[in-house]
Amino acid sequence: MKVCLDTCVLYPTVMREVLLGVAAQGLYEPLWSERILGEWSRAAAKLGPAGQVQADAEIAMVSARWPRAVVSPAAGLLDRLWLPDANDVHVLAAAIAGHADVIITVNAKDFPRNILAEEGLSRADPDAFLVGLHASAPDAVAQAVSKVHAEANRLSDAQWDLRKLMKKARLPRLGKALQSGSDYSYE
Repeated sequence: MKVCLDTCVLYPTVMREVLLGVAAQGLYEPLWSERILGEWSRAAAKLGPAGQVQADAEIAMVSARWPRAVVSPAAGLLDRLWLPDANDVHVLAAAIAGHADVIITVNAKDFPRNILAEEGLSRADPDAFLVGLHASAPDAVAQAVSKVHAEANRLSDAQWDLRKLMKKARLPRLGKALQSGSDYSYE
């Protein structure tokens, strides 16, 4: 399955790390465009120069990890597409160019299902997408989340409760699914 990741799911660190950790488990192939990566960098710049430097380093790492993830829409594709927010048309164009099956975004209103269906696409919010993957491949999703959880604990010098971390990352249903139905330790 090919999945186009919108900037809004790449920029929050924990959400991105969970999504890409699951991709690293082979559950889907991530896609994005240079423009999506540029938006991530510009969003991080709002935190100051250090934020952009960190984002640019992270972008270099994900680009090296998934060199085939970058897609370039064909000339003219942007001109024929329409979405309620014109600033999101490039995401739709990237999804089409990469032959994606789904766009992962938290901006549901900007990606109407009927318009996406005309292009053979669907959309999902990251929490629902990850809960669905957990239902079909619980061990792989749990392993990816376990790594992110351990790194969050290491970086914060605190012990994050898994459900609280997932809730903060806007993945509350995934946190509940992981904690309620498993024998895994997420420390």
